[in-house]
Amino acid sequence: MKKSQRDIVDSNRGITRRGLLLAGIQIGTVTTLALKMRSMQLDHADEYRMLADGNSIKIRLLPPSRGLILDRTGLIVAGNEQNYRVTLTREEAGGDVEPVLQRLAQLIPISDARMSELRDEFSKRSAITPIVLADRLSWEQFSTIAVNAPSLPGVTPESALSRAYPRAGDLAHVMGYVGPVSDYDLSRIEDPDPVLRLPDFQLGKIGVEGRLEEVLRGKAGARRVEVNSTGREMRQLSRQEGEQGATVQLTVDAQLQNYCAQRLGEESAAAVVMDCHTGELVAICSSPSFDPNKFVRGISTKDYRGLMDHDHRPLADKTVQGVYPPGSTFKLVTLLAGLEAGVINSGSRFFCPGYTELGGRRFHCWSRGGHGSVDAVKSLEESCDVYYYELAQRVGIDRIAIMARKLGIGVKHDLPMSAVSEGIAPDRAWKQARYDQAWQIGDSLNASIGQGYVLASPLQLAVMTARVASGRAIEPQLIRSIDGVRKLPEDFPPLDISEASLKVARAGMDAVMNSARGTARKARIEREEWRMVGKTGTSQVRNITAAERARGVISNDQLPWERRDHALFVCYAPYEAPRYAVSVVVEHGGGGSTVAAPIARDILLFALNGGLPPLDAVPSNQRAAMEERHNAMQLYTPEAPRPGRSRA
Repeated sequence: MKKSQRDIVDSNRGITRRGLLLAGIQIGTVTTLALKMRSMQLDHADEYRMLADGNSIKIRLLPPSRGLILDRTGLIVAGNEQNYRVTLTREEAGGDVEPVLQRLAQLIPISDARMSELRDEFSKRSAITPIVLADRLSWEQFSTIAVNAPSLPGVTPESALSRAYPRAGDLAHVMGYVGPVSDYDLSRIEDPDPVLRLPDFQLGKIGVEGRLEEVLRGKAGARRVEVNSTGREMRQLSRQEGEQGATVQLTVDAQLQNYCAQRLGEESAAAVVMDCHTGELVAICSSPSFDPNKFVRGISTKDYRGLMDHDHRPLADKTVQGVYPPGSTFKLVTLLAGLEAGVINSGSRFFCPGYTELGGRRFHCWSRGGHGSVDAVKSLEESCDVYYYELAQRVGIDRIAIMARKLGIGVKHDLPMSAVSEGIAPDRAWKQARYDQAWQIGDSLNASIGQGYVLASPLQLAVMTARVASGRAIEPQLIRSIDGVRKLPEDFPPLDISEASLKVARAGMDAVMNSARGTARKARIEREEWRMVGKTGTSQVRNITAAERARGVISNDQLPWERRDHALFVCYAPYEAPRYAVSVVVEHGGGGSTVAAPIARDILLFALNGGLPPLDAVPSNQRAAMEERHNAMQLYTPEAPRPGRSRA
C-alpha cells in the first residue's frame, strides 16, 4: 500500500530523532573515553606507570653475608662457604608445583620422603614464598638445572652462602650454631626483618651466634628483575648488594682451646682459662662437645638422639650452665670471710681431731685421724675440714655469702653465651625464701667446705681465682672487638678485700702446690718462673652413712660412674706476677688432686708457654707420661683461613 505524504514525513522525523540520539550517545562515549584517557595519561600517569612496572618487575631480596667470628689471633672460627641450591615459588609455577617437582626429580635425586616434605611445606607456605627444594648441590647438578631452567617454571638456581665452623667441636659451646628460621623464631620477634622469611635463611640459635644475631646478620640487598606473564625471569635490571654482618673477634685462643679439649679427653668436664689482668677468657671448654656443622645442615634424628641420650651430656655447656658443689675450693671464700670479719688472723689455730660434733651429729674431716693444730695457711695446705667447721660457726653464713658474691659466686656474669648460671651463694634469707625454713648451724658447716646448698660454675670458680690473684673485681670477657672496635674494659676496680687477707689466702694456695704436705704437690710446676698456686676440691654427690664410715668408705673407683665424687681444681700462675687463672671440673672424676689438678696444670703450662708444655716443667717421674700423652694428641696447627680484609 502506497504511503501518504504525511506518513513519509513522520517516518523521516523518527529516523532523524533516532540518528541524533545515537550520534549523541556516540559523541558522549567518545568524549568520556577521551576524558578517561586524558586522566590516565596525564593526571594518573605515575600511578598507572607504577602498576604496570609492578606487573613486570619483581624485587628480590638478597641475603647478606653473615659476619665472621675470629679467635683472638685473627683465625676464622665461624665463616661462610659456597652453597649451590635450587628454589621454587608456587605462584611463578602457575600454582601447581607437582609437574615441576616431577621434572626436577629426573634431573637431580630427590627421595620420596623429601618429596612428601616439600608437598607439605608448599601447602603451608604462601604462594609467593620461595621454598628450597635441594641444597648443597654439586656444580654438575647445579649446571644441569640452570640449563633446563626454561622447562621448569618457578624454579631458580641460586648460589648462596652457608655457615661453616672449621674448628668443628672445639668452640661449639662458645659460638653455638645457626639454623633455618622456624615459625617459633618468628613468633618471638616483634617486627621480623623481611630477610628472615627468605628460604632457609640462617639465624643464630645459641651461643655467640644467637646472642649477637643482629650484629652478625647484616642487612639484605635487593635486585630488580623483569619477568614475563608466567613469572619467568627475563633479565636483571639492577642489583644492590647487601651489607655484610660485623666481624666479631673473641678473646678465645683457638690453639689453646683445642689443647684443652684434647686434654679433657673423654671426660665429662669443663676448663676455663682467664687472664688475670683483662678478664679475657682465653679458653672456655666443655667436654664432650659436638659438631655444630651438623645443625647448620639439618641434623639427622639419629645423630640428635645420640647427643640427647649420651650420659656425658655433650649439648650442655658445663662451663657456664653446669653448677656443682665447689667442695674445698670454696674454703678460699670461708677463709677470707673470717679474715675480713676479724674473727681470725693468719696465726689463729683450731684443733682437728678428725671431726666436729654438733647437736649429737659428727661432721667429719676427710682425714679420719685429724690434722692436729691447724692455722690459716695449713688449713688450705692440707684442706682441713674441721678448721672451716669451727670458722663457719664464728663468722656466720651471711658474711660467708657476702664474700662469695664479692668473689663472683652466686652472681650471673654478663656473657654472650646461652643459659649462663647464677649459681647459689646461700644465706639465711635465701633458705627462708626458697624452702620456707630457718637456717641451721649444720647448714653453715656444710657450706663452709663447699657442700650443702652452695653451687658454682667453672666460670665462677675461674673468676674467684682471678680476683684472689689480682685483688681486683675482674669481670669475665668473651668479645675482644666488633668490626675492629675494642670491647674490653680499660680496668677493673679494686676488690673490697684487704691486701693482708688476700696474702694469707695466696700463701695457703702456694702451700697446697709447693709444700711437702700440700694436697696437690704432685701436680706442681717445677720451673720457678712459672710457680703455680692452687686449691683442690672434691665434692660429694652422695651421702655417706655412719655404717659405711664404720666399715670403710667405698672408694670412687668401686662405685658406678654417676655416683663418684666430682673432681675440682683452681689455680693461677706465676705466683708473684699472676697472668692466668684456671679452673677445672671433672664430673664424677674422683679426687681433685689426682684428676683435676694435673689437667689444670698442663693447660696452664700451655697458656704460659704459648704451645706444648716443656717436659722439664713437670716432676721428672711424670715426663714420660706427658710426652706419651702429647704424642697421642692430634693438635691443631694455626693454619686456618684468615679474613681477607678488615671491615674496621
